[in-house]
Amino acid sequence: MRVFVTGATGFIGSAIVQDLIATGHQVVGLARSDEAADALARLGVEAHRGDLSDPESLAAGARASDGVIHTAFVHDFSNFAANVETDRRAVEAMVRAMVGSDKPLVIASGTLMASHARPATELDAPVSLDIPRAASEAMLLTAPGVRGAVVRLAPAVHDLTRAGLITGMIPAFREAGVAAYVGEGANLWPAVHRLDAARLFCLALERAKPGSRLHAAAEEGISLRAIAETIGEAFGLPVRSVTAEEAPAYFGLFAPFVGLDNPTSSAITRETMGWRPRDAGLLADMRASKCFSTS
Repeated sequence: MRVFVTGATGFIGSAIVQDLIATGHQVVGLARSDEAADALARLGVEAHRGDLSDPESLAAGARASDGVIHTAFVHDFSNFAANVETDRRAVEAMVRAMVGSDKPLVIASGTLMASHARPATELDAPVSLDIPRAASEAMLLTAPGVRGAVVRLAPAVHDLTRAGLITGMIPAFREAGVAAYVGEGANLWPAVHRLDAARLFCLALERAKPGSRLHAAAEEGISLRAIAETIGEAFGLPVRSVTAEEAPAYFGLFAPFVGLDNPTSSAITRETMGWRPRDAGLLADMRASKCFSTS
């Protein structure tokens, strides 16, 4: 299968590319720079020049493929709303290019959009269509003649170098001199190793039924207090409870997320996709790396 991958040189996308090549697929990666194109060439991957702000280039890449995996996203939380809109337009362009083709289109989303009152399941629609990436989910899953699937990523996609939103919290903690959590810190975040997440994207490309929501959550929920304690241990920081009003002083741009409770089940994903996470857990990676020592 000729597979167009956006985010092909990124944290998760680069692992997806390696899995696709290992299983015999031909990969075309979106490249927005000469450096990205060169990096893809070293992997034996064809470069398709363009970026997320160029819908026509994305549509062309989708039309020329047998399937698409979309993981690219601009992770600039200071301009988050605009970046979510850029992602929506990118998904829209690729969906339109693939309507009626019956080709697979797999996009990344997030578990934080689902239930915050109990373990979220793959059957849960977004809490609101106004939250980030919800519109992209709805657009894809109702597109006629597209084998659309959404992989909802845990907020802590990790390895020994980083861990999603947690990576952004560490510099703020070190500057404040405190590893913080909100209230009792009992709220839970799911987690997944990036290699396990990559395998799920590849399974979705090959096996997912149209309209599938899948959860890349190897661990259902780890408390924010446990995460803060692990960071505190790594950097010799005191660990402290703060109020929601105090949170911005300790978490910076990530303050809106840290109080969210998002336990997430992946039972349906495991049953339907045969997905079996096998790599290290979040806290184990954080301890082994001394919490990403370059953070």
